[in-house]
Amino acid sequence: MTATTKTAPKRVVTGEVRGSFVNIFKPRFNALSSREEFSMMLLIPKSDSATVEKIEGAIETAKLERWNDKPPKNLREPLKDGDDETQIPESAEPGELPYASHYFMNVKSTTKPGIVDADLNTVIDENSFRSGDYCKVSLQSYSYDKKGNRGVSFGLNNVQVLRKGEPLGGRSRPENDFEREEQDEDDIGF
Repeated sequence: MTATTKTAPKRVVTGEVRGSFVNIFKPRFNALSSREEFSMMLLIPKSDSATVEKIEGAIETAKLERWNDKPPKNLREPLKDGDDETQIPESAEPGELPYASHYFMNVKSTTKPGIVDADLNTVIDENSFRSGDYCKVSLQSYSYDKKGNRGVSFGLNNVQVLRKGEPLGGRSRPENDFEREEQDEDDIGF
């Protein structure tokens, strides 16, 4: 890479994406890395070409920084195609197609991401953002090369909660399962 070569930024702020496997309020132990991590999967609409292009540019920049113009073969790429059945995670609910017409990728951090709502107020209630809800995310691309395991990934910086979505993972909301029941005052007594 020469001094005059222009590269895309490694930091990306997405457009509206959908969160899945959301774990951003408390860390969980990751046995593969042997450390506590905050993480989530992003479902990125293929129609959001601006976000996809920014992510692809950040991937290329991370590759260039580590391997210049000669990245090794068989690099692990973070952006997966939700229409390619071979790339859909085993943990996906059978018969569900939340990945269709989307790209998806996992992001993580060892430090808690900043979490704000649409008005930039800090979000502390864990029920305010769950798998299936919509958000924007700030990410940072990086490359890795450890013991023959090579690739590019993204670190999770911050999350802006935008709106509720249908839950992912097979769990429904109570207001979708039940109808309002009218009761006499005498019948209420737990």
